[in-house]
Amino acid sequence: MGKKRHFETEAIRMQAARSPHREHSVPIFATSSFVFEDPEQARALFAGEVEGQIYSRYGNPNTDELVEKLCSMENCEDGVATASGMAAMYASLMAFLKSGDHVVASRSLFGSTHQIITQLLPRWNIEHTYVDIGDQDGWSRAMRDNTRIVFAETPSNPALDLVDIASLADVAHSYDALLSVDNCFATPYLQNPAELGADIVTHSATKFIDGQGRVLGGAILGSAKRIDSVRFFCRHTGPSMSPFNAWLLSKSLETLGVRMERHCENAMRLAEFLESDRRVSWVKYPFLPSHPQNELARKQMRLGGGIVSFELKGGLEAGRRFLGAIEMLSLSANLGDTRTIATHPASTTHSKLSDEDRLQVGITPGLVRISVGLEHIDDIIADVETALSKLD
Repeated sequence: MGKKRHFETEAIRMQAARSPHREHSVPIFATSSFVFEDPEQARALFAGEVEGQIYSRYGNPNTDELVEKLCSMENCEDGVATASGMAAMYASLMAFLKSGDHVVASRSLFGSTHQIITQLLPRWNIEHTYVDIGDQDGWSRAMRDNTRIVFAETPSNPALDLVDIASLADVAHSYDALLSVDNCFATPYLQNPAELGADIVTHSATKFIDGQGRVLGGAILGSAKRIDSVRFFCRHTGPSMSPFNAWLLSKSLETLGVRMERHCENAMRLAEFLESDRRVSWVKYPFLPSHPQNELARKQMRLGGGIVSFELKGGLEAGRRFLGAIEMLSLSANLGDTRTIATHPASTTHSKLSDEDRLQVGITPGLVRISVGLEHIDDIIADVETALSKLD
């Protein structure tokens, strides 16, 4: 086999095998089931002796193509596509956990992931310990003999804190635990956790992978051995991605590289603008020199990502006034869109956390998260500046 092609080329040229119709673009395989050549092939397929399609809950040419692309991008052996990002988060935990196990996780988590760990896992007698994401010694102190999974988002949502993936992998593996990393904010284009020692990589494909706010999707990637457990769980619980969504997400991956370059360029420019504005208390963006983990960000990320978080002077009231004054930016709880989106995490995505829990992960009452889109940066900044002027 020749030299591996570049990221952008693989994203475009890796496709499912052409049918006898010789299509240039892969079609949507809108079928729930597949026909067997004969009884022996049916038996062999169900026995796992040969590869092939059986039933779209198990797999489909469209989901297979999407997973193959993501595995190539993340340098993983195998993967499973799921109906949503949260289906991926849940399956990536439950495929490996049993009653009596223990999870160590970053305190900085997406709101629904927090609910799974704190409200659902205890139903099966699965305990957890939270660690401040940047407290390297804290991760080691939290580990127990029954710790099965170490879980982290990096960068975190929405505080944009980071964890040293390679060091955390060493901690997890010293206790024979798995390291699972949510790579949603960085995408495979900016960061590859598996190359740094992560055992499981998860994605909400709904975000930057889709990139246009159209469909839901998730993915779980890892070694063939690990994904066997995930596939068994998903095959029998059914969080399946539809062929249409898989087709759309696979096409979206063809432009992921060029989109992320623009997202990151715009985000850096917006972060620099906000940092210079007198009405802003602080700005968080991984590639800003002022970010406390800037050195780590530049070590394990290619660029800083498409999310900027900041706090306005005047706190909650100023944040509300700012969000009420924007004109072009969208007010939405989503992120990773071509359109720039402003969100108030304390009242939306992280509203189920207590005030104390939010403050512990850096979500202040006036925190605003902006998912920086692909519009011209001058127009993005102009809309933000106009809204800021309403605070005077």
